[in-house]
Parts: sequence; structure tokens; C-alpha cells
Amino acid sequence: MIVVFKGDGIMYANVIIQYGNKAVDREFTYIIPIDFRNKIKIGHRVRVLFNNREIEGFVLSIIDDYNGDYELNEIISLVDEEPILNEEMLYLGKEICDKTLCSKISAYQVMLPKALKASESTNIGIKKNRYIVLNVSMEDLDDYISKCRFENQISILNELKIKKRLLLKNKVSGVDTLVKNGIIKFEYEESYRYSTNVSGRYRIVNLNQEQQNVVNNVNLLNHDTYLLYGVTGSGKTEVYMELIDRVLKMEKTAIMLVPEISLTPQIVDRFVTRFGDNVAILHSGLSDVERYDEYRKIMDGRVKIVVGARSAVFAPFKNLGIVIIDEEHTATYKQDNHPRYNAKDVAILRGKYNNCPVIFGSATPSLETFARATNNVYKLLTLTKRAGNGKLPLVNIVDMKNEIKKGNFILSQMLIDKINDRLSKQEQVILLLNRRGYSSMLTCRDCGSVLKCPNCDISLTYHKSSNSNRCHYCNYSVRDIRVCPECGSNNIKDYGLGTEKLEEELNKIFKARIIRMDMDTTIRKGMHEKIINDFGEHNYDILVGTQMIAKGLDFPMVTLVGVINADTSLNLPDFRSAESTFQLLSQVSGRAGRSDLAGEVVIQTYNPGHYSIRYAKGHDYLNFYKEEMSIRRELCYSPYFYITLVNISSRDYDLGFKEANKIGDYLRKNLSSGTRVLGPSMANIFRINNIYHYQCIIKYKKDDKLKKVLREIDNIYKVNSKVDVDVDVDPVRI
Repeated sequence: MIVVFKGDGIMYANVIIQYGNKAVDREFTYIIPIDFRNKIKIGHRVRVLFNNREIEGFVLSIIDDYNGDYELNEIISLVDEEPILNEEMLYLGKEICDKTLCSKISAYQVMLPKALKASESTNIGIKKNRYIVLNVSMEDLDDYISKCRFENQISILNELKIKKRLLLKNKVSGVDTLVKNGIIKFEYEESYRYSTNVSGRYRIVNLNQEQQNVVNNVNLLNHDTYLLYGVTGSGKTEVYMELIDRVLKMEKTAIMLVPEISLTPQIVDRFVTRFGDNVAILHSGLSDVERYDEYRKIMDGRVKIVVGARSAVFAPFKNLGIVIIDEEHTATYKQDNHPRYNAKDVAILRGKYNNCPVIFGSATPSLETFARATNNVYKLLTLTKRAGNGKLPLVNIVDMKNEIKKGNFILSQMLIDKINDRLSKQEQVILLLNRRGYSSMLTCRDCGSVLKCPNCDISLTYHKSSNSNRCHYCNYSVRDIRVCPECGSNNIKDYGLGTEKLEEELNKIFKARIIRMDMDTTIRKGMHEKIINDFGEHNYDILVGTQMIAKGLDFPMVTLVGVINADTSLNLPDFRSAESTFQLLSQVSGRAGRSDLAGEVVIQTYNPGHYSIRYAKGHDYLNFYKEEMSIRRELCYSPYFYITLVNISSRDYDLGFKEANKIGDYLRKNLSSGTRVLGPSMANIFRINNIYHYQCIIKYKKDDKLKKVLREIDNIYKVNSKVDVDVDVDPVRI
């Protein structure tokens, strides 16, 4: 929006600056210099002087009157030719700020790649390739060649006669002379630094009748939110691509979200094979320069589809036609630091703004999403059978209490036998253990003490490959512990099981090619894609991994899935632990038997009677949903009650305790009578990096006072340097 100025009146811009500190979380007014009057727009990134220092910020409004009582500075410069924030992004930022109580600047910064954030230190440029092309007619060219005495120039010109255009990667002798003589000229073309590798395995398939019905029931001309509830292997991705194909034919754009980087390679392979160069990729595995390049493709209208993880929901598309969120039940769609937005909420906001549909898809929808679908808040779409008439895998439950009596501490005899059977048939196996590292802890056998992190209330995890004991919360690490720090004994033993130790045990038992996929093996760039491609090409027989291998992946030769310890997530102190367990078991079971080959699953557990495990055995989401909902109703948890978590943290134990109690009392006194306030209590992990954490849990159905009260608390503590208060609306973990 260009501002038209009347006369010579002074114009002003309200700017939000780059500081994330809530103490300066407000707009500051600056004078717009005359030179910028016909250039500056709302959403522009500008450089300004703040506290005697040049910093960057975004223009949020332009006004022609100022009633303040302090002297104003002028805007120093415009950082970009065009605004970085468009109208929709400005709207989204306000909504995120209002819901999550985050600072305004963080709500806008989270939408942008590093190169476009308001930041004085970013220096990420655009890469351009340099080409040479002819600058004269063929007649003049032949005349020049006939008179030229330099072989290198003649060689270049003869090559240009054939190829018309040559890429210059290095300095080439003779080029500068030819340019100076006007025979050739330079041309510059933007070069993108991210490229996708397409396997060629994907083939477009014809939709079955059930899939076709789902596609036909999605109205692409208005905003509705749909839940696509389909069993594992039912072909949800094919439905997504068909919907996107229709959207593109309407000359609109599409966003496709997946929950984890590990899923991106296979999804990208399918999308690029089908839609070619019309696809951009956005996820945290990209470097800053790659992310900037992909983002500019979107801004410049060079692509119509974005595939990516959580932050891809902010892709700056114009004329958005559909937003799809696959595996919608996954917790990773909620950001766990400021601003604590949920990509599903942002998707719905974008759907309303653009009057386009939003599709949530899952074989194991979150209880909140399924409840909304059954109550007609969302529209329910279903896929009841596997594509190609494949059958859901047979699931076996093994009680590990009995196996331990037989001396089988890691793998049950049933699982060992079935792995041997699959290896003999040259089929593949996936083994899930949702704990990385070698062992859970080191313990002294003489005094019983457990080696703990000195900064956190958590035991250190032993990693044998690096011979180190690491804290997975603060990254503290100590190597080669041989003596107990408590009693001096050297009788140290590791206990528990991680993926690293499981891999070692498998190599002892089986003659097989084994690969591990967890946070430790995928830390290097490109390793997610390499491991998935290698396993997909059957370079390995067994894939061992954490929950990153549990959902979305499609390997036709996998006929056996084993879950080594199904109780890992079940024992978490969280009201969603049963739901998380059911989802994890159901999703990883769905990796088996996705082709003509029959699939089978072995779940090892110490709680075979638990309802989440019983229903996972029968692929029975609906009955799990009914039983879990009855428990949630009794305990007043979501989706029957909304939940907001107030976290209070401090390096001072006593001060944190005192302020947490003050906040708890304030909430009880000022919120509505029907609202329940639990706590304050210690957080599940009380001390992290020497900071003590307390929390208050607020349960409510409707409370018009809540937002006002939370803002009052936020305003009180945002200037307190010793106590931090953090509000998490609709937390995914407690």
C-alpha cells in the first residue's frame, strides 16, 4: 500500500523493533524521510536508531499525526525494495500474538527465513550464475573470428555459435577481452542452492472408489475444515495430490505439511515426480541459504506447492487454494518455544482468510480433532480399507514378564524367530525403540547411586559410540566414567536399553545388514534422506529407530515390525500418555504389509492388558477413542475442558517457589468460579540447566476473564529479570 502525501505534512511510521524482550514489546514511532514517502509501505523492513544503536524492524502502520511528547528519529533506510510482510502475514502475526501472549516481534519473525528476519547481523545473499552470450550478429562474429589471432578466443566463440550460452564457473582467459570488444556480454541468472533427488520409484496411480469419493466431497471453493480419517496404507497421500492437482487447475496454490523431517524425502519424491519444478521445500534441515532460496521461489510466484514441516504453514503464497496437514495428531505441529503456535491453528486461520479448505489427515487422529469431526465442527471423511485391497497386519502381543523368566531381556523368542523368517525370505524388518543412546543410565552397584546431570534433575544417557554420558536437556556431557563420584567404587554398570545398544545386540544375533535412524545418526545434513533411500533400495535388511520411523514411511518390502518396549511412552506423567502410546503403536504397525506381501507386528510390553495396547492390537481406533474419552470426562481434561499451562521459572529456588504461589493465588482469586486452577506444583523435570520450574494448570470450558488475567500476570513479570513466566495455551504436554 503506497501512502499518498498531501502537501508537505510530516508522515510517521509505527515500527516494531527486533528485540524479543517483552519489556520493549510495543511499536515505536519514527519520522518518514521525504525520500521514502512514495516508497515505504506497511510490512517494509527498515533500519532505525534505537537506544543509540542501529537496528531493524517492521513497519506496522503509517500515520499522519503524532501526539507524543518526545523527540522522534527519522527512519534511516529501507532494507528491501518490497515489503517482507504482506497483509495476510500481518493478520496472522496479530492473531498469534493474541492467542499465545507472545511478543509482537516474535510472532512476525517466526514466519520468515533468517535472511529476511529483522536482524542487524544477517548477511545472506542471492547466488547468481554468470553466463556469456553473443552480442553481435553471426556475420560480424565470423568476421571477428577470421581476424582473431588468439586460439582461446576463437574456441570460446565457436562454442557459443553452437550452444548460444555458456556458464562461467571460473575465470576463463580471453572472456574479458571479448566483452570489452563488444563481441559477447555477460548475463546473470539466479541460482538456487537446494536440489531434490528423485528416485523414480513413484508412479501415479488411479484412485479407488473410496479415495475418489473423498476427493469429490471436498469443496475447494469455500472454507471448511475436514478430517480425513483413513487406516494406515489407505492412500491418503494420493488423495492429497489429487486435491492439489485440482487446486492448481484453478490457478491457486497449495501447502502440504508433514510432521517430521524424516518424512520429507519420501513425500518430496512423490510430489516432485508428479508436479516437477512446481514444488518448494521448507523445513529445519535446510541451511539458511537454501531456506532463503526456497522462500524466494514462493514469494516470486515460481512455484505453486510447498511441502514442509511446521513452519511451512507460513509460506507467503498469494491465492492459497488448500492447506493439508498430514499425521495431524503429531505433537511436533506445536512449537515448544516462543511463539508457542500450533500449525493446525494457523492453517485454519489461513483457510478462513483465503476462503479455502483445510484438510487434517491421520489414521489415529487426536481426540480433540476427532471429537470436533463427530460434532460437525469439522467435516469427517473416511478411508476404511488399504489401497490395492491390502490387509492390515496381524499384531502379536508378547508379555515380557514371561520372557525375562526365560532369559530373554531384549528380544522375545517370538520376535527372534520372525526376524529370522523374514531374513530367509529376503524381506525387511523395522524395529522401534523410542529411546536413543546405548543405555538409560549408569549405576554404581555398591552404593546404588545413579549418574545424574549436575544441571538438571535427570539421569545421564550413556552413548557407547562416543564413550560419553549426555544430558538430553542441557547437552552436558562427560566422558569415560569408571569411578562412582559418590563412593569411589569402580563397580559401575549401565542399565536400560537404547537404540545404539539394540543395534549392537542385533548384530550379535543376526547375519543381517542393519541401519539405525535416530537423533544421533541423522545429526549430519542429508542423513535422513540417505538412510531412507538406502533402506528403500534394500541395501539394508533391518531398520532400527526411534519414533521418527514410526509414521508416514512406505517400504513395500517391510513385512515385519517389532516394538521393543511399548511401555516407554505409557509411563510418562502426562494425561495424553495412553493416547500417545496407542498412536505410536498403531502408526508403526502400519509400516508393515503395505504391498502385496502380508505384514505382521510383534509388540513387546510389560502391560499387555492396558487398553491402549489391546486396542492397538486390533487396529481399533474407535473403541480406544470411546474409552479414553470417558476417562478424560471424569478427569476434566481436553477435549471436555480447555487447558492453559502457566510455567514459572527461576534460578533462585526460594524466589521461584514464592512467586509461583503468588501467581496461583492470583489466578484463583481473579478467574471465573467454574475455572479450576491446579498448583503450583513442580514441573515433571523440576530443574533444567540449573533453572527451577513450577507450573499452574488451568482447566476451563469458558472464561471471559482468562486472557485479561494472563496478560496482567505477563505485564507484571515481563520486567522481572529473576522470574520468568511463560504461558502455554492448549499445551500438547504437561
